[in-house]
Amino acid sequence: MSFRTVVITKQAKLNYQNRFLVVKNGIEESYIHLSEIDTILVDSISVSISSYLLKELSQNKINIIFCDEKHNPFGELKSFYMRHNSSKMLMLQMKWTQKQKDQLWKQIVINKITNQIWVLQKIKSKNVERLLSYIDVQIGDKTNREGHAAKVYFNSLFGTSFIRNHDDSINAALNYGYAILLSTINKEIISLGLLTQLGIHHKNEFNEFNLSCDLMEPFRPIIDSFVFYNQTRELNQEYKMDIVNIFNNTFQYKGKQYTLKDIIKLYVKNVVDVLTTKKEYEGFIYEG
Repeated sequence: MSFRTVVITKQAKLNYQNRFLVVKNGIEESYIHLSEIDTILVDSISVSISSYLLKELSQNKINIIFCDEKHNPFGELKSFYMRHNSSKMLMLQMKWTQKQKDQLWKQIVINKITNQIWVLQKIKSKNVERLLSYIDVQIGDKTNREGHAAKVYFNSLFGTSFIRNHDDSINAALNYGYAILLSTINKEIISLGLLTQLGIHHKNEFNEFNLSCDLMEPFRPIIDSFVFYNQTRELNQEYKMDIVNIFNNTFQYKGKQYTLKDIIKLYVKNVVDVLTTKKEYEGFIYEG
């Protein structure tokens, strides 16, 4: 099973040779077998990549994330066909009923708020009881419990003056972590032969990742908690590497210990099974 996240931060040439990723930096060359690689994060605009390597990475279902000149993730490589029966899976996806999607969204929102409560309990916030009052979610979250809970939650973590998506170091770190999370979930959705555009709750016509945005919600508190304990740090290269390494940390899921990457893989498969074979939702509970 692949386990490595390869981060390229300096000028380099990336090539393919005999099942190996070859990273050439000046006269130095590094070789990493493709079977070991889960994700490649290209955090430099001075990197050249051979088209043959891109083809091999795509065929081996290796996630590739590209960063801009400000070192923020802006895109990724996605294969057209990552599953032999993708046409069948797309037909099943289009048959998901609104009732199924609304019921699942209710469970996802409850899961997310539950994880937010765990975070607030860990920091001994006085707003735990208030957040508990939002966990009574209706089908499809018609009363927007998710939005109300988010406001209380972020104010509890970062203060009442904190505004999500303002240009500051806390938001920069959150956005960086969320981008890696989104990309990780994209990979798993595509590997199951589904479209990331067709969500169960998110329906923005300009969002290519509506389904991914739906499924990432219960995992956001992991990023939030990490940023809370590091909120005085600037988002430098070391901090970014620490965020990337969150996905190699182990957490409990269904009574066993897995890396976060593997939990996401299992979770996405479960959500798809809920919608296609009527299995029960097996949420991820983050206990800090």
